[in-house]
Amino acid sequence: MKYTSETMTVHPTDNPDDPNQILEVTPEKAGWEYITFQARRLAQGETWSSTTGDNEFVLVNLTGRYAVQSNRGDWTGIGGRKTVFESAAHALYLPCNTDFTVTAEEAGEYAVAWVPTDEDHDPWLITPEDVPVSVRGGDHATRQINDLLPPGSPVHRLVLVEVYTPSGNWSSYPGHKHDTHIEGEDGTLVEADLEEVYFYKFDKPNGWAFQRVYTEERSPLQQAGTPFDVACTPTENCAVIVPEGHHPVSSPPGYMTYYLNVLAGSAQALTNQEDPAHIWVKDTYTTVDDRLPLY
Repeated sequence: MKYTSETMTVHPTDNPDDPNQILEVTPEKAGWEYITFQARRLAQGETWSSTTGDNEFVLVNLTGRYAVQSNRGDWTGIGGRKTVFESAAHALYLPCNTDFTVTAEEAGEYAVAWVPTDEDHDPWLITPEDVPVSVRGGDHATRQINDLLPPGSPVHRLVLVEVYTPSGNWSSYPGHKHDTHIEGEDGTLVEADLEEVYFYKFDKPNGWAFQRVYTEERSPLQQAGTPFDVACTPTENCAVIVPEGHHPVSSPPGYMTYYLNVLAGSAQALTNQEDPAHIWVKDTYTTVDDRLPLY
């Protein structure tokens, strides 16, 4: 697959066969092995039914409130936030071979993702009170991190993170990569090989972000002779796929950027290596942006 800004930026599209689908990323479209991702909407009282099959699955409320009935348990009151900027999300993890129906108790949007698994874990509802919230970086690289499904969670592959980048700031910076599975001599994980989806929302209707995705000499595509250096400009409800390489994000002045990260790959981890050309920047931070945390 040739990676360009057009193939790496996934825009909302109308699907006549599934009108409540806002956007979809599949392994076939992304050129990778694991992650299927959808953003979806439901009017109050509407339902969506599916099955996890040979996959582990997660639902994340963006807005609205939902109930889920399944052969592995029932849950109500999932969500409730009016925008993604007022609290951390709820996330419902469902294991393989789960038949389920989502019902909108209040109209809204939600994200779902699934990846293949040969493990069977217990269902798990993560509430905002369960989510560790931290402020990372400094100066104009300060951002807020919500660890919805962090490394060490009782799942197989999925990792979920929410990130808030204030107006004029950078996140995922310095650029970092996780495209090669590397273990040290003692077995310690140095870098995981992870696919990643960035799904974007903004605090104002005309918001947009800049995301650069680029390989360097340690990346598999660079070694294979097919490097890329791509500039993506996602807007509301767009996704950027990150199959390889470093992937920093910039939030233009005037707009607060939110993105939901979905990752999966060789380990249930976030272990990465930063671009050595830019690590020095971290030693220059003198302040932390006082606009964070948001809540």
